[in-house]
Amino acid sequence: MENTLREGLCEQINKELYSAYLYFAMSIYFIEINMEGFAKVIKNQAKEELSHAKKIYNYMLSRDEKITLKDILSPDNNWINPIDAIQGALNHEKFVTESIEKLFEISKETKDYATEIFLQWFIEEQVEEEAKFRTLLEKMQSIEKCECEIIHIDRNLKLDEEYIE
Repeated sequence: MENTLREGLCEQINKELYSAYLYFAMSIYFIEINMEGFAKVIKNQAKEELSHAKKIYNYMLSRDEKITLKDILSPDNNWINPIDAIQGALNHEKFVTESIEKLFEISKETKDYATEIFLQWFIEEQVEEEAKFRTLLEKMQSIEKCECEIIHIDRNLKLDEEYIE
């Protein structure tokens, strides 16, 4: 594996771990404002990000690549309301998408076909991640003037079996 790609994958592990850290912080925010449904969804997202980091870690080990772990920064957690938090999640997922797409480009340029194929799963996953947060944000923005409706969304998320803890 080419060095730039190896380093990029190590950085991606860090970004996935940071993502989990961000979403754990965000779930705490939702718990503090008594929105358990949103907290449940976001905590589930944190668990997913940990699995993404593990997937890259295991891939690199299977390729006998050296893994260098970096410090995980503290996430910004100064959300002004639930819409701001979900907008932040969508923005973060777009950032992660860009990062994975850059790794994909490097794998193509260096003709590392195994990594190119490996990263296709992440590209598809990011489409789902962005769509999930975009849909939730659009629902919230459409009823922004009525906080009772956001509470209704929270209640539905809490009952949604897709997000089992």
